[in-house]
Amino acid sequence: MPQKTRLKILSPLLLIMLSLMTQHVESQESTRGKASYYSDRLHGRLMSNGQKYHRDSLTCAHRKFPFGTRLLVRNVTNGKEVVVTVTDRGPYSKRYILDLSRAAASQLGIIRAGFCVCEITPIQEDINPSLLRPEDETEELPKLILNCDTMATFPNPAWQRDTITNSRATVLPLHR
Repeated sequence: MPQKTRLKILSPLLLIMLSLMTQHVESQESTRGKASYYSDRLHGRLMSNGQKYHRDSLTCAHRKFPFGTRLLVRNVTNGKEVVVTVTDRGPYSKRYILDLSRAAASQLGIIRAGFCVCEITPIQEDINPSLLRPEDETEELPKLILNCDTMATFPNPAWQRDTITNSRATVLPLHR
């Protein structure tokens, strides 16, 4: 295929791809939809990240954000906000975009209604580089010194001994 023909085919495809990518980036800035909260009967059960759900923690479930992502959730109707951490996958109903813990739902004021229209904004926390390394470059980290014995000695196995000792250091006879 000649190069001019390839460019005629590829250029519209590139434009479509770029427009889709920019729409996706814009949609990650802030998402609006309905949020519900977990039932109390799920308290203590395992979440998708392997931890147990606790109704008093500020956590949520989202389908796509990675675990550990912090989200600012704002209730559109009353303006209340809460910061939650993504720890689970869901909700699996297409009507909702977020499942909140009971504590987060309480802070947003949606316990009575059961759901709300909310706006979700991911929070990108900046890492302070001064926390990662010492300010003084000449400061050395302490050296780790490990001592080990050449070989551990074990007592005779129980079947070769005449008496057995338990954890309270009493001597019990083997044969009665």
